[in-house]
Parts: sequence; C-alpha cells; structure tokens
Amino acid sequence: MMDWTDRHCRVLHRMLSGRARLYTEMLTTGAILHGDRGRLLGFDPLEHPVALQLGGSEPADLVEAARIGEAEGYDEINLNVGCPSDRVQSGRFGACLMREPELVAECMAAIAAAVNIPATVKCRLGVDDQAPEESLFRLVDLCAGAGVRYFVVHARKAWLKGLSPKENRDVPPLDYPLVWRLKRERPELTVVINGGVGSLEEAEQHLAHVDGVMLGRAAYHTPAILGEVDARLFGAGAVVTPFEAVARYRAYVARELAKGTHLAAMTRHMLGLFHGAPGARTWRRILTVEGVKAGAGLEVIDAALAAVSGLQDERAARRLEAGQAA
Repeated sequence: MMDWTDRHCRVLHRMLSGRARLYTEMLTTGAILHGDRGRLLGFDPLEHPVALQLGGSEPADLVEAARIGEAEGYDEINLNVGCPSDRVQSGRFGACLMREPELVAECMAAIAAAVNIPATVKCRLGVDDQAPEESLFRLVDLCAGAGVRYFVVHARKAWLKGLSPKENRDVPPLDYPLVWRLKRERPELTVVINGGVGSLEEAEQHLAHVDGVMLGRAAYHTPAILGEVDARLFGAGAVVTPFEAVARYRAYVARELAKGTHLAAMTRHMLGLFHGAPGARTWRRILTVEGVKAGAGLEVIDAALAAVSGLQDERAARRLEAGQAA
C-alpha cells in the first residue's frame, strides 16, 4: 500500500475498528536512518496497536531502524519480503529477498535480538520461477529457526521480470490452499493470509484455516467493512456505521487542521466510506472538489455528510411510501 496509506488513513481505520492491527506503509531503513523521522514515523496514540513495516536487507541498518521504531512506540516490527516494485528490487529488499531466505533469517534474528516487541515477516509464496511450496516453506522454516513466530503471507508469487507492481497484485494466481497448508503443517506458528480478500465473508472462510486475515485494497477502497470487524470477527462491540466513524474522525481532523495539516490530506482516505450507499457519488464530489481549496475545514466534511444523510433519508422515505402503497 505504498503511496496509499499514511497515519491519517490509519486513524480513520481505527475509528472503524478498535481491534484490527494496523500497519504502516513500507519504510526503507535508509529513509528512517537519514530522513525526516518525525514525518515518516509520527503517529497518533489512537492508532494502537500499530506495526512498523520495514524494507531493507542489511542487518545492522534493520536493527537500528527497529530500535528507533520501538522507541517511537510501535507495537511490532514487520519486515517486508513481498513488495515487487522496481524501486524495491534495485535496493535489494522486498520480494527479491525471497531468493535469499538465509539473509532474511539473519535479518530477523538480528531484529528479534534488538527489540522487545514482536518481529514478524510479510512475504510472498515465491518469485519468478521458484516452486512456491519450496520457497515459502524454506523461508518460513529458516525464519522460525531465527525465532519468528508470526508470518503474513500474500498468497501469490511475484514476477519480478515481466510484470508491473500493479499487475503483480492481480495477474499471478492466488494459491490460498498452500497458505492453509503452511498453518496446518506448522501449527505452532501464527499464519495470517493476505491477497485478494475483498469481503468479511471471504475473511471468515479463511479463518477456518489460518489465524488471521490482512486486508489491503478492500480496507482502503471500501473502508466501511472495517466497521463490522470487531462485532463480526472478534465478537466484541457493535457495528460502527460510516456516520459514526466520521463523527469520531472529526475530532482528529480538527486537531490536525489546527496543526496546519491540509484537509485533503485527511479526506482523501474517506472517499470510499459510503461506497455502494445512496449519496456515495455526492460524498466523493464534495470532498474532492471542496476539500482541496485553500482554507478548507470541517465545514466541507459536514456539508458532505449532510448531503449523504439527506439523500439516504429521501431514499428511505420513498421506500416507505412504496411499501404503504403496496
């Protein structure tokens, strides 16, 4: 989810689910060690539990970045061994590390020894011509030998030659049964499945085989599904409606506006909140057009919300009238 999610997005998602674990976009060790740490690593306490996802392949750099992440208050350090972008390949991290499982295990052992929070791995089934049942299990077994107990597996291979990062999210076929088999044959490990899961119905099917489900694009494009997560998957609390999530997020937006954050930086993550509901197009239009204007503030969100509410009330009234007429 590089270039998609950020700390504002994570707060919005936390307003929908108090139980789901949130992950940062992948941050390279070079960026953390030499960049603007406040901008890159800053997050709101509301986000907990939140994991810092790292990209890198030099154990010493990963150790330093992991220690910084722990000091900043993150709840988990996750090493990305699954991103297939060109930038990642040229830097010798991400999915290309599936070819170097011994190095990944060395990196994970170093991270685990350096921090007191969980050190976890997110990987693919393999890359290019690797046999997935061999590449996945070898990586997992070596990392487990280094002390890792938590794995997030994107159930696709990555083709580093011939496919773009976008194509790598859709073209390689999904092999969910292989990830289920990993959990079945390594029951002592926590296995979380990722890739192509578009609904909570699908998530529930996977939870019969694995320990958890990671949502990416579905959570971003249709965030309202997160409002059902706590009640439906964790058996705790009530469903959070998009209207309730906006009301909760509003206080955060107000604080950020006071700090000088541009409204559009926060509202861009809200565009899909009413996806499929009456007024969704109006909601997106108001936030998109008005939210980018200089000085835009909470009145934009309030206007968009009022428009959606009005359209939904109108739709409900028409249905009521139709029912009475029948």
